[in-house]
Amino acid sequence: MKVHHVRNATMIIESGNHVILIDPMLGDKGESSPPFTLFRFKSKRNPIVDMPSTIPALLEKVTHVLVTHLHPDHIDAAGKKFLKEKQLPVTCSKLDEAQLKKDGLNVVQSLNYWKRESFLGGEIEGIPGTHGYGFVSKIGGNVMGFYLELPNEPSIYLSSDTVYTTDVDKVLKQYKPKIGVVASGTAQLDIFQPLLMTVEDIVKFAKNTPGEVISNHMEAVNHCPTTRIQLKEVYRKESLSDKTFIPEDGEAMEFKKYA
Repeated sequence: MKVHHVRNATMIIESGNHVILIDPMLGDKGESSPPFTLFRFKSKRNPIVDMPSTIPALLEKVTHVLVTHLHPDHIDAAGKKFLKEKQLPVTCSKLDEAQLKKDGLNVVQSLNYWKRESFLGGEIEGIPGTHGYGFVSKIGGNVMGFYLELPNEPSIYLSSDTVYTTDVDKVLKQYKPKIGVVASGTAQLDIFQPLLMTVEDIVKFAKNTPGEVISNHMEAVNHCPTTRIQLKEVYRKESLSDKTFIPEDGEAMEFKKYA
């Protein structure tokens, strides 16, 4: 399995003949959304970084798409346009199916939480996500993470935009994913508690993941203060450097199945 970190939460997984695009925020720098914060962090339109030059060619190979939720830093207008023009098959939450179909996307599979279904010769399961601590989760909207078991590949848990919950804990300890992907930018609005895991909970996620960990959702949108350098130092202090990846935009990682 090859995992390409595109930018923010956008990723591409290559598995055999399948090329799976996850959460397509494909707009040019500054063209996907207004700033998510105006005062707490520097006001900038999103994304705050360019698309890596290697990604457009890779996008032409995409065969399937996973959408975790509908926030513009996960699927923006450019992403919707790309999916609509290509009529790529989309898998999403049951809660998002109607809106994505209304947008003209080719939704071929929608999932309920905790119900495992067939996917590309393997299996996929939708996992609940809680988008923030305290009250902000009430306005954070629907989030679905995905647990994937593809043929002859390491299992992977795409936790998406969530704080550390009993649901996350269940997947890590009972499903035992070989790869765990955690949104690590500690996003915050101008008010309320963080929308994503605190650094302490990111460490907890990494320690409780049986296999390796990929940290994404960093340094690409203006409401995520935690940097790669900061998190790398935290992982070092917690003796987690050997099992964690903090990829640069456009970086590819390879993983092999193991017992």
